Parts: sequence; structure tokens; C-alpha cells
Amino acid sequence: MADYRLEAESRTEFGKGSARRTRRAGRIPAVLYGHGQDVVHLSLPAREFAAALRNGGANALLTVVLDGKEQLALTKSVQRDPLTRQHEHADLILVRRGEKTTVEVPVIVVGEPAPDTIPNHQLNTVSIEADATRLPDSIEIDITGRAAGENITAGDLALPAGATLVTDPAALVIGFLGAPSAAELEAELAEAEAEAGIEREESGEAAEGAGEGDVVPEPQDQGSGESTESAGNSADNG
Repeated sequence: MADYRLEAESRTEFGKGSARRTRRAGRIPAVLYGHGQDVVHLSLPAREFAAALRNGGANALLTVVLDGKEQLALTKSVQRDPLTRQHEHADLILVRRGEKTTVEVPVIVVGEPAPDTIPNHQLNTVSIEADATRLPDSIEIDITGRAAGENITAGDLALPAGATLVTDPAALVIGFLGAPSAAELEAELAEAEAEAGIEREESGEAAEGAGEGDVVPEPQDQGSGESTESAGNSADNG
């Protein structure tokens, strides 16, 4: 696990105006607390802090240097601008080497399941307890060849050495379902349409088939026509 070093500066001014000035200067307002010490208000270099989270993840171990003193910390929470997604404020919590801490770790899925199998993701993160200086960036699951019913629970995950699972081991992380057949999809669609009161229109073939019972008069043959005409001439002659 990488250790990211951030040169912090003390903050003595507070409020929205002060926070905006801090951000314009390329820094992020933050607080540091834990282990019974008073809350410390400081600012962090915005670019370096963003790089730490981007490369080390939410559980990146930070070395905060303030007034020449180094302290280890983890990011407890981060506020972002909803439009620009820029960091606006950070809460940091102090940790010590060898200290156990509980964090949420992202679950990363790799591989492809068996044909006609649909993965159903239930948990994107799991909670673990581990050494604060050995927190994993993520936990990887390989689903290659998994078929319907071969589900993966939290207890099936491979945790790093020394880590303990906090999430319920029986919690479903990812399930696998069989892909529905065309007939099943058609039946579901018909049921949904019936519930919505939608009537299906007949197809062109069905409409043509409906007229198969109609009687179509046969054309008269030429011989029959000549006989009728001859009979008419005889009558006129008489």
C-alpha cells in the first residue's frame, strides 16, 4: 500500500469566504482528528490530494506533514462540488502503524460468466478490519465460467493477510441467473401488456389467414359462354 505525503498548512480563518479563498489558492480545507486530540483545521494541496485518492483509492494512507510533524491519516469523508466534482472539503482521521481500523473496500469483478448466464451484483463494497498501514485498494472477484446458481457471498472473498471480514459472511455479493429464453421473454411481455390493458394488433399473416374461409366465385370457362350465346341466337331466330 503506497504512502502519500501531503504538506499541510494550518487554517485560522473559517466560513464560506475563507474556504473559497483557500480553494482559489489551489488548496482544500480539511480537518484532522482522532486519538483524543483536538480537531485540527488545516488545508491540503488540492492536486496532490486528488492524486492520492485517484491512485490509492478511498483508503489511501496519507502522511500529513504539519509544522514539521508527520502524522498518518486516512480519509474519512470528502465533499465534492456536484457539478465540477472538485474536492471542496475533507475529513481526515488519525491512525497509527499496527493499529486495526475498519474500512469499506470496493469489490472489483473480472472475467466473464458462462454462456447464457447473467451476473446480478448485490454489493459493491464490503467492510473489513485490517492494519491501517496495510489496507487493500480493492478486493477482486474472478467470475470466469460461473453458471446460474453459483453465487458468491462475502465469506467467499479472498482477503489480504491479517484482514478480518466485518460484513456478514452470508451476504450475497454477486449472484448468477440463467438468461431467459425467447418464449419466456414473449410470455413476460404479453403478461405485462395484459396488466397494462394493452391489446396486441394482429399480424399481417393472421389478418390474411382470417379470410381463408371466404367463397370466391370461379370464372366461367369459354365453352360455357359460347353455348349460352348460341342458345340466345336460336331464341331470337324463333
